[in-house]
Amino acid sequence: MSETDLGSCTAAQLSDLFARREASPLEATRAALDRIDRYNDAVNAYVHVDREGAEAAATESARRWGQGAQLSPIDGVPVSMKDLTEVKGMPARDGSLLTSDKPCDRDAPPTERMREAGAVILGKTNTPEFGWKGVTDNRVFGATMNPWDTSLTPGGSSGGAAAAAALNMGALHQGGDSGGSIRIPASFTGVYGFKPTFGWTPQWPPAKTPTLSHIGPMTRTVDDAAMMLNVIGRYSYRDPYATRGQPEDWARDLDDGLKGLRIAFSPDLGYATVDPQVAARVREAAEKLEELGAEVVEIDPGFESPIKIFQMIWFTASLDLYKSCTGDECAKLDPGIVANAKAAEDWTALDHFRALSERARFTQALERFNQDYHLLMTPSVAIPPFEVNQEVPPGSDMSDWTEWSPFSYPFNLSQQPAASVPCGFTADGLPVGFQLAGGKFDDVRVLRASKAYLDANPARFPTVPNPAELAA
Repeated sequence: MSETDLGSCTAAQLSDLFARREASPLEATRAALDRIDRYNDAVNAYVHVDREGAEAAATESARRWGQGAQLSPIDGVPVSMKDLTEVKGMPARDGSLLTSDKPCDRDAPPTERMREAGAVILGKTNTPEFGWKGVTDNRVFGATMNPWDTSLTPGGSSGGAAAAAALNMGALHQGGDSGGSIRIPASFTGVYGFKPTFGWTPQWPPAKTPTLSHIGPMTRTVDDAAMMLNVIGRYSYRDPYATRGQPEDWARDLDDGLKGLRIAFSPDLGYATVDPQVAARVREAAEKLEELGAEVVEIDPGFESPIKIFQMIWFTASLDLYKSCTGDECAKLDPGIVANAKAAEDWTALDHFRALSERARFTQALERFNQDYHLLMTPSVAIPPFEVNQEVPPGSDMSDWTEWSPFSYPFNLSQQPAASVPCGFTADGLPVGFQLAGGKFDDVRVLRASKAYLDANPARFPTVPNPAELAA
């Protein structure tokens, strides 16, 4: 067997090692479990780990590889699922005191697809209650911490998946994104996060805001993201919003480079205020994309912020949840959910109807860009990571997470594909990401451009939690 550190391998590397019989899925799974043992106490990424089930699945995978009967390239690759996603035999607490620890009796579509492909499911990763905010803490499992600095948040709502990806506690990680929940934590932790076109990665039961929610990968590389999409990015009748037409091979154009691509670069989308260090790293990334052969055109789209449109939909979902609870249950809810619900109480059905009309017009404006440009580039998040257990940066005049994440939820409203690509660090050593968004169903082009950038500018990951302390 190879002396390669299997715990540091990508999914693509593991698949290659399995094919050459230089490593086994059982060895890879034990290496991932060992990393969870070493690092999870520091970051609280995993809230449930199924050691026995993972080793049993890895043993079966090793047998298949030995017989040349592997189910897919990711057969035997260790993966995680977000705690909002049902996994048969594991609880789905959703970060909520309103749920039980009773194991689920069914798999959600992404889980079902991963099992069919032979992936080894290690466990479930942390999320805020019902995924309602852009950071990760809840009353059941506490907060997830940022691997680069555990006094800071990794973002959310897929913060557990992001922290697990950054420390390679498993090679593939499933996130969900209704307002930035893949891209925000990807940016805050320095990993790659991809939100596909709405409906191309099925889910069930539906999210609290089903027309905003996208399932996608959080990985260290674009190649791994495409490998995962080749599994979960397939039609399922179980999702009434699912659409057909997914790429036969999500990786088909990954190595085509940037030549011929016209990218619109908007530093602020016409309305956002961006931290100077974030703005500087993203501008440097735009210059690098141009050096790699893309035509990059800085634009001022002149948009008005869609925050009110998003909040009208988002807060109404909180109101629906709040109204479905008894008095005792309401007291168990995250106070932020209750505050959102109460903010929505005075809105009328006509207000909501008008918000949906405004959403359509905003989507049309974003899609209009793709008549003149192949991709739209922005920062992923307007600020660097801030203190854990806070919804907004302490001392700021903000009151809601949507105020510091102005670049993410527009592309949930439009249902377009978008990725967060790591592009360096602040002076304090905190990750920064830029966002690439494409027109609907142009996912492969977003992946292709992401790959070209990261091939030329490889991401850097923490070797252990709090690596700055180790360096000091």
